[in-house]
Amino acid sequence: MHLNLIDQHIFVTGGSRGIGLSIVSDLLNSGAFVSSVSTTISEDLKGLKKEYPENLNLLTTDLSNTNEIKQSWSEAINFRTVTGLVNNAGIAFSSDLLKENDNEWLAEWDKTFAVNTRAVAYLCKLAIELFISTGEGRIINISSRAAYRGDTAEYLAYGASKGALVSLTKSIARAYGKQGIKAFEIAPGFTRTDMAQDFIDQYGEDYALNDIALKKLTTPEDISPTVVFLLSGKADHLTGTSIDINAGSYVH
Repeated sequence: MHLNLIDQHIFVTGGSRGIGLSIVSDLLNSGAFVSSVSTTISEDLKGLKKEYPENLNLLTTDLSNTNEIKQSWSEAINFRTVTGLVNNAGIAFSSDLLKENDNEWLAEWDKTFAVNTRAVAYLCKLAIELFISTGEGRIINISSRAAYRGDTAEYLAYGASKGALVSLTKSIARAYGKQGIKAFEIAPGFTRTDMAQDFIDQYGEDYALNDIALKKLTTPEDISPTVVFLLSGKADHLTGTSIDINAGSYVH
């Protein structure tokens, strides 16, 4: 099956590396226009821009700043009407509640929720407003295995922030389906990315490997094709669904 996303324009957060970069690459390979939002523009993104100069729109945004989010969304719409939103960006702090003082711990929770939850909700709001006017649109929120099975004590904020996306996605699917809006949530397990390296450094790669059912860790390339498939329109009746991509480490 060839997935053709020609004439679609997808807004992707966290596109500079890891899962987001793989999503941007696969979308471009499928013919889509992409507005990639990240705090910095990586060399990999610059390479994709050279390969797809007309199709890739690069935007730098601090997702903890709602004014910057609104500005980037406006710039993306000026580039081309947005037809799909992929909320992929996320941050994770290792916060030991038994060692950090209250102010430090709360500040890390606030920052985590600002990026992982509030920014996602705001972009969903902006997308829904647009998609209602155009008659159709798809939203994919990248959550986490941690939303369902929890995380380690050091990553309470991360797990909680991702858990909120489950309800958000299902609520959008139920509330706006009749207006042409489909919403999906993907929950990756431990994935070999730069962000995950902190966890590997702390616990060791064997800890992560022993936790899964397969012989190798999940990579971003194991996740991005599902995003393209959902945006293709060939799976719209999966709206409201949570899709686990976790190498059998959590089955529910």
